[in-house]
Amino acid sequence: MAKRSIAERLAQLEAERKTLQSKLGKQERARDTRRKVLLGAFVLHRLEKGQDAFSKEELPAWLKKELPGFITREDDAALFADLIGKPASKGAASGGRSGPASDAS
Repeated sequence: MAKRSIAERLAQLEAERKTLQSKLGKQERARDTRRKVLLGAFVLHRLEKGQDAFSKEELPAWLKKELPGFITREDDAALFADLIGKPASKGAASGGRSGPASDAS
């Protein structure tokens, strides 16, 4: 088997790098979309079930207080580390599902 030239190997590595960059971008977009869906579902759930009304100053504090009880999967909690601090421990997850912890509907 003939050895490939340095130029051929560099071209192959560059193609692999582009493929991996594309995959990484896709993963980041999927993560961002999941984060938005979960946050939207949570806020809508609370607004429909409760009497919560917020100013721009109150919403971040409310999210920090209430979101950890709503997000039950560790992977999902990690998506909101900037809003709620460190992700919940594995023992805190109830069944590994995201959703309202007290809503059995």
